[in-house]
Amino acid sequence: MHRSVAKLALLLATVIFSVAAAHARQLQLAHAAGASCLPHERDALLAFKQAGNDTYDFLASWQRRHKDCCRWRGVTCSNETGHVIELDIGVTFLEGKISPSLLSLEHLEYLNLNNTNLLGPDGTSLFPEILCSLSNLRHLDLSGTRFSGRLPAQLANLSNLEYLDLSETSLHGPNGRAPEFLPRKNLRHLDLSGTQFSWRVSPQLFNLSKLEYLDLSHTSMSGILPPQLGNLSNLRHLSLGFMQDIHTSDISWLTHLHFLEYVDMSNINLSRADVFLVANTIPSLKALILISCALPNADQSLTQVNLTKLEQLYLSGNYLGHRIETCWFWNLTSIKDLELESTYLYGPFPDALGGMISLQRMNFNYNGNSATMTVDLKNLCDLETLLLDRSLAFVNLTDFVMKLPQCSSNKLKMLSSNHNNMAGVLPDMVGHFTSLKSLYLYNNSITGAIPTGLVNCTSLRTVALGLNQLSGQIPTLPRSLTQVDLSMNSLSGPLPSDFGAPDLTVLSLSSNYITGHVPSPICKLQNLVFLDLSQNRFEGEFPRCSSMPNLIFVHLSNNNFSGNFPPFLQNCSQLTFLDLAMNGFDGALPVWIGDLVNLRFVQLNHNMFYGDIPANITSLVLLQLFSLASNNISGSIASSLSKLIGMTLKHLPRSEPQWFEFTGSTDEMLPVDILSVVMKQQELKFRGAAFTDIVSIDLSLNYLTGELPDDITSLNGLLSLNLSWNHLSQKIPAKIGDMKSLESLDLSRNNISGEIPTSLLDLTYLSSLDLSYNNLAGRIPTGRQLDTLYAEDPSMYDGNSHLCGLPVQRNCSGNSPPEHGNHQRSENAYEPVMFFYIGLASGFVVGLWLVFCAFLFKRAWRHAYFRLFDKLCDKVYVFVVVTWGRINTKATAS
Repeated sequence: MHRSVAKLALLLATVIFSVAAAHARQLQLAHAAGASCLPHERDALLAFKQAGNDTYDFLASWQRRHKDCCRWRGVTCSNETGHVIELDIGVTFLEGKISPSLLSLEHLEYLNLNNTNLLGPDGTSLFPEILCSLSNLRHLDLSGTRFSGRLPAQLANLSNLEYLDLSETSLHGPNGRAPEFLPRKNLRHLDLSGTQFSWRVSPQLFNLSKLEYLDLSHTSMSGILPPQLGNLSNLRHLSLGFMQDIHTSDISWLTHLHFLEYVDMSNINLSRADVFLVANTIPSLKALILISCALPNADQSLTQVNLTKLEQLYLSGNYLGHRIETCWFWNLTSIKDLELESTYLYGPFPDALGGMISLQRMNFNYNGNSATMTVDLKNLCDLETLLLDRSLAFVNLTDFVMKLPQCSSNKLKMLSSNHNNMAGVLPDMVGHFTSLKSLYLYNNSITGAIPTGLVNCTSLRTVALGLNQLSGQIPTLPRSLTQVDLSMNSLSGPLPSDFGAPDLTVLSLSSNYITGHVPSPICKLQNLVFLDLSQNRFEGEFPRCSSMPNLIFVHLSNNNFSGNFPPFLQNCSQLTFLDLAMNGFDGALPVWIGDLVNLRFVQLNHNMFYGDIPANITSLVLLQLFSLASNNISGSIASSLSKLIGMTLKHLPRSEPQWFEFTGSTDEMLPVDILSVVMKQQELKFRGAAFTDIVSIDLSLNYLTGELPDDITSLNGLLSLNLSWNHLSQKIPAKIGDMKSLESLDLSRNNISGEIPTSLLDLTYLSSLDLSYNNLAGRIPTGRQLDTLYAEDPSMYDGNSHLCGLPVQRNCSGNSPPEHGNHQRSENAYEPVMFFYIGLASGFVVGLWLVFCAFLFKRAWRHAYFRLFDKLCDKVYVFVVVTWGRINTKATAS
């Protein structure tokens, strides 16, 4: 009996073991081959896609014919069971609704919807509560989504959640506070940065005992920083930077965070807190970010520095204002990233800087040009970025370059020392920095030639040597370059015959003495966006390039270019800024200029262009500056000027042109005045982005005929209009007062006739007016700013002999009074004189009729009148005869 039971038990155990072994074998095979997704989960994913709108086709692989959904983009399945466990479709810009089919993915552990435009199943932006039913979720990322409003209490049901990112959303807890219903059991990562919850923090936030990562930066929290943050004893990453208005005088609670590696308290007022003393008690710290914290100094003498693991130290934006060498951190050889921008430290850098062998990046920009750098940095083999803009008092460039890292594996990628008083020559040794990508030495006192060794910097992308005293010829430059600024120097000679680099986007050579022709290889620069060759001595025709399709900015002014309008511009459909002024271009303006519909600034003045202005110039609807002054242009002004909406107020506000994004800092890449406008009878120069608001038309010094079209008055955004020195005739448009923005108007030296429109008084911004030497007639409008303008410039009406009125002290006779209501006071001054003459004439007429009627009806009066008249005639006759006789007698006697 016992043997039978034993055999039965043994048999049962064998069967169980065999089944388990077979199942394990199947799992191993499935793990090796990769399990296919389950049909009902595939259907759920397809339903999820169908509820949304995949505008950019990121989910193109999600198709029923591709049966294995585990191979679809963003989908990860378990190798053991085939269940979908990860859905990563962040940054797909998916739109539409979240489908309830998501609930079929019961084993989902990872869900990333960041930066999508999805809404909840109900079509609203409220938090989709169906996500709270995915009980296996460990990772939930909703950052940058459109979800807003209060977080549901059901969120606490996600007890397995370890990672929660709600950053850059409008989600919040009750009454706008921090979220209250958080899963507390396993949560390790919580990112609420950029959310809109208020300063009041829920107490539950301090009970997340396993929390290792907390980011509350850029939130609306204000008031005193809650010391209960010290209860989060497992924190490794704490980011509190740039909250609305937080301050504290006690940060001792940081000492309870024994595992803390990263702390960011930027923009928190810590002027009364012993920041560095407290930080020194946390030896685990790797990053200490204290930007703009009103720190009074950084020269505390720490008896023993415990921050031996510190890699990032950011103190920028604190006015420390003491000697550089007294800072406490120079002996920390672990620091990799050191930010000291705008700290106004001064004096020499300590020799200890040369021993910070881990240093990879140092930012010492904008410190008032009061520091000196004589430290030997040759041993800083890991140094990649060195930023010293507007900080150095004086440096010999040659010595400085010789003391930069000279390791066999040199890693220096970016050197920036703009706006310093660096003198001396850039040595040829700069070519040893083969990893160098950016070299900024703009606005210094560098002399000598550009070193030929620079061509060895095969990784160099940007070189800015503008506004120095460089001389000599430009050598062959690295083919890797994308941006070149050599403007405002004394460079001379012709450009190299092989000048250029295939990926060049920005080329600025303005304000030098470069001669000769522009070499034809410039046509190969198909990526060129910004071209500035102005104020040089280039000559001849610009190369006949077939196409340079990406050009947005072309500045060729103040050279000796000749030939017709450059034909290669016809294919530059993106062209925004065109300046050919001050050259010898001639010929007629091409009709296709009207096809360059992105043009906003066109300067063609001081050339020899002739013929008519193309009628389709009005197709340039974005045009806001057009200058053809000092050419030989004839014909009439286009009549459909109302199409130029870029010169109207409704086109405001205007944005910066696209080419600004290609030129980096406009201070560095646009050092010269890029626009010159004759306005208010003077030449105004504009630099950088300052010119983008200029709206002007200048057609002066040409041979234009015909009338000034009435349509021009629709350009109510125009600031300056100059049509002087032409042959324009007819009248000034009566509605010229509609050009409300006009500040400068010059119509002098034409044949314009008629009266001056009284609507000129409506131009309240007008500060310069010249109507001299025309055929204007009639009374001059007076009042408002016209009287002030005349007082400042009495010649503004000269050469118009038929103008009259008070300003020119010339009486008006027979002129009907102006009808403009603003002249009521002036008109009233003439009313007594007018009534006197009217009364005098009326009295004369009435008296004459009375005498006539009396003679008509009184015969005695008539007889007496005629007798008197006869006697008078006789006396006159006798007087004449006697007088004539006397004259003859005297003449005979003589």
